[in-house]
Amino acid sequence: MPNLHQSNKNTLAKLAIGESAIVTSVEGNSSISKRLMEMGIVPGVSVKLVKSAPLGCPLQISVRGYHLAIRRSEAENIGINK
Repeated sequence: MPNLHQSNKNTLAKLAIGESAIVTSVEGNSSISKRLMEMGIVPGVSVKLVKSAPLGCPLQISVRGYHLAIRRSEAENIGINK
């Protein structure tokens, strides 16, 4: 059975190309989550989905004036508020 809580959550992976949002959380205790926060993806920062690779991964985002490519699975751990 699918996790209904997860499907209703707004994440960076659900943004449409060209859309912007504010980061509300970076979930997980992995080294990747920590590295994303070190690169400036922290609650309160504005992010924009610039483009997506043809198969949907990776995603190119704009954050704090630079572009960053992240996996869709990583983007699913970044909560947003549109």
